[in-house]
Amino acid sequence: MERIIKDGSGWRLGWDSQASEYQGLVAGDGWAIELTEAELDDFCRLLSQLAQTMSEMATELMDEEKITCEAESNLLWMEVEGYPEEYSLRFILNTGRCCEGSWPAPAVKSLLQGAWSLKVF
Repeated sequence: MERIIKDGSGWRLGWDSQASEYQGLVAGDGWAIELTEAELDDFCRLLSQLAQTMSEMATELMDEEKITCEAESNLLWMEVEGYPEEYSLRFILNTGRCCEGSWPAPAVKSLLQGAWSLKVF
């Protein structure tokens, strides 16, 4: 049985390989949503893509310039907004429970590190 919880200031991610339907968990301050394995896989994959895009945009923007980037799969939509080195994250689950959640910029960097180490995607 593999059950993993990663957390930091303002965020929590979880994985339970033995859960019957919802193996994943994403949470912020005061809220939590269980995700299927496919939803969690997409969440982590899209988060990684958005982080890469923001990193690549750093050389294209002036210091005071903010940017918004979106990524989407059949299961969820995600958006980052802010500066390449500090941005907020928002997501909407497109199927089933149709939930949404967000994290402020100070939480996103460690959330990203937690997502990378949660499971191999």
